Amino acid sequence: APAVPTRRRGRPRIDLRRLGRAALLGPAGRDRLPDALGHVAEAHRAHHPDADLTVLHRAYALAELSHRGQFRKSGEPYITHPLAVTLILAELGAETTTLTASLLHDTVEDTDVTLEQVQELFGDEVAYLVDGVTKLEKVDYGTAAEPETFRKMLLATGNDVRVMSIKLADRLHNMRTLGVMRPEKQARIAKVTRDVLIPLAERLGVQALKTELEDLVFAILHPVEYERTRTRIAAVAAHGDALGAVADAVRTVLRDAGITADVVVRPRHFVSVHRISLKRGELRGTDFGRLLVLVGEDADCYAVLGELHTCFTPVVSEFKDFIAAPKFNLYQSLHTAVVTAGGAVAEILIRTHQMHKGAEAGVVALGNPYDADDPVDAAKDGERVDPTRPGWLSRLLDWQRFAPDPDTFWTSLRDDLAQDTEITVFRPDGGTLALPAGATCLDAAYEQHGAAAHACVGARVNGRLATLGTVLRDGDTVQPLLAEDPGSGPSPDWLEHARTPTARIA
Repeated sequence: APAVPTRRRGRPRIDLRRLGRAALLGPAGRDRLPDALGHVAEAHRAHHPDADLTVLHRAYALAELSHRGQFRKSGEPYITHPLAVTLILAELGAETTTLTASLLHDTVEDTDVTLEQVQELFGDEVAYLVDGVTKLEKVDYGTAAEPETFRKMLLATGNDVRVMSIKLADRLHNMRTLGVMRPEKQARIAKVTRDVLIPLAERLGVQALKTELEDLVFAILHPVEYERTRTRIAAVAAHGDALGAVADAVRTVLRDAGITADVVVRPRHFVSVHRISLKRGELRGTDFGRLLVLVGEDADCYAVLGELHTCFTPVVSEFKDFIAAPKFNLYQSLHTAVVTAGGAVAEILIRTHQMHKGAEAGVVALGNPYDADDPVDAAKDGERVDPTRPGWLSRLLDWQRFAPDPDTFWTSLRDDLAQDTEITVFRPDGGTLALPAGATCLDAAYEQHGAAAHACVGARVNGRLATLGTVLRDGDTVQPLLAEDPGSGPSPDWLEHARTPTARIA
C-alpha cells in the first residue's frame, strides 16, 4: 500500500487514540474544558482570543454522551471523529458557531439526538448547519441517497457556506482514516472526493483542505504514480533545499530595499509535483517548491514585485496578477518566476498576510456571514441567502431545480464542477454574468433569460453579430437576441453549443 502523504504545515497531528481515551473518561470539572477538547480550544483561541468556549464545552458534552459506546471501523471511540473534524476547522480559523455544529455534526445522523433538541440547546444557526450535513437515509432514498444528500447539502450551502466547510473537514478526516476500508470502497469514496468535493474546496478557496484531499485521493487511485512521486520528493530532500539559497537572496534584496517581508519556502504537495513533472519532464530542485513572500499591505506586494524583476531575470510568461483580478474563488496573489544564478527557474508567490489567510482557509476564514446585530434579510421565497454566496454557486442552485432526476443531477453536478475556471461577461445594461470558461452565447442567453431563451436567434458580442455557438471570453459584452415570436423554439442542434447545465437541461 502507498505511504500516507506527510502533513506539510500546521500543528502536529493529534493522537486520536489518546483523545478517545480522554473522551471516555467523561466531562471534566466545571473549572476547565475536557482534556480531549483542549487542542480545539487552543487552536480556536489562536484565531479568536476572546471566544467564549462555554458553548463548545456544552456541545462536546452532548456529543461525547450521545456517541458513547460507538466505535469507528479503525477501533477508536467515535467521538474522536467529530473532535478531529472540529480541530481541522479550528486550525483554519472557523468561528465558534461552526465549531459547535462540527462537534455535533453526526449526532442527529448516528444517535438518538434529534434536530429539535439541537435547536433547543444551541439555537437555529447550529441546528441549520447540523441539518445541512446530515445524510439522507438509504432506506428512504435507495441508490438516490448519495446524490440527493449532496443536493440537500448544496441547497443548504447556498444559504450558509459554513455547511460545506464542515462537510469538507468531515471528508478530509474520513479520507485520512480510509485505510481500514475495503479497497473497492476506498476507490469509490476517493472518486466522489475527486469529482465533487475537491472541486468544491477549490471553488470555496479552501486550499489547505483541497491540497491534502488531492494527495490522499492520488495515493488511493494512482498508487504507482504516487509512489514514484514520493520517491522523487524524498530524493530531492536528501540533497538539500535547492530553494533555500534563492530565498536567502530574495531576503537580501528586500532588506536592502527597506521592504519588511517574510520569505518562506513552500514545498509542493504530491499532486502538484506530479502535474509539473508531466508538464516539464525532468525536474530540477527548484521545481519541488515555491517561494512565498508575505507583506503587510497591498502596495507592498507590487514593491516586492518591482525589486524582484529588477534584481533577477523575470520569466514574463509566468507573471499573473490575481490581486487586481482575483480568481472566481476570491484568491488574491501575485505570481511570478525568476531565473536563478544557476539557470534554474524559481516560482514566487507574493501576497499580504490577510490574503494568505484567505488563500489557505477560503470561506472558512470569512467567519459568520451574518451580522449578529441585525436581522437576516429574507429572500423572496422566505429563506435566508448567504451574502457571501459566490456566483458559481448561484448558477448551480439555479440549474439543479430543473434536474429532478437524481442521475441527471449527479451527472450534471460532476460536469459543472469539472469546469474549474470561470469568466465574467457583461450585459449591455452593465450587469454581469458569471459563466464557466468555454461558455457560449447560448449559455449566456439561458443564464440571463431562462426558458425565454428558447426564442433566441443570435447574439451581439462586443457590438458585433455572433452565432449562438460563439465562445465567450472574459470581459466580453454579450447581448442575446430574442425573436418576437415566443413560439420559435430551441433547435436540437443547440445541444452542440450548450456548455452549462442550465442550457442543456432547459
